Amino acid sequence: MRIDLSGKTALVTGSTQGIGAAIATGLARAGARVAINGRSAGSVAAAVETIGGDLAASAGELVAAPGDLATAEGCEEVLGRLPQVDILVNNLGIFGARPALEIDDDEWRRYFEVNVLAAVRLTRACLPGMIERGWGRVQYIASDSAVVIPAEMIHYGMTKTALLAVSRGFAKEAAGTGVTVNSVIAGPTHTGGVEEFVYQLVDKELPWEEAQRAFMREHRPQSLLQRLIEPEEIANMVVYLSSPLASATTGGALRVDGGYVDSILP
Repeated sequence: MRIDLSGKTALVTGSTQGIGAAIATGLARAGARVAINGRSAGSVAAAVETIGGDLAASAGELVAAPGDLATAEGCEEVLGRLPQVDILVNNLGIFGARPALEIDDDEWRRYFEVNVLAAVRLTRACLPGMIERGWGRVQYIASDSAVVIPAEMIHYGMTKTALLAVSRGFAKEAAGTGVTVNSVIAGPTHTGGVEEFVYQLVDKELPWEEAQRAFMREHRPQSLLQRLIEPEEIANMVVYLSSPLASATTGGALRVDGGYVDSILP
């Protein structure tokens, strides 16, 4: 199966590290021109250099697109650097453990604005052009937490549930246009941020491999994979959904969760 995204421009939000960086790398390897996004110009420049060093000469171009997408001004700044967006991957997100009764109004708003409203704002800006051109791909990186709400971070779970609704709704808006809209339900994934999160919940003195196993055993025992997913495994699904090969897949919530969600359907 050969995926060729030559001539397409992709914007991957929150792509300076972790899952976003892996997605950006995968899209560039398929030939797409990929905009790397983060809040600061310095972090974006560093990511462009790092990701670029992993790519072959035949890969697509990387474009620096810094900006805080949690604000309307940041959205305008990022889109102002791109003449058009053919593939929009809404990956930006924040998470963290907090007792449910200690989450105040400001924290609820912050999670919604970063994890949901930023994606809605970008979709609203990019989707009309995709529809006019008769081709486009919009994706939202959701989470198993959208379906299995974690007791230790219900505010995060709420935002990921919201993304499933947003994705399905915009897929209906794009019906019959040649544009597909999907969400990807990512399971527990190995990133730097997740390592910090794991150590919030297990003994900080444990070596990483032991800490990871303890975390999965104690806090994610329903995983059939029985390990954290690597970011590249999430990226593989995103690259496929971004391609012409996925032309009949829209309005879906596709799972890359290691069998974590105990259901046939999301």
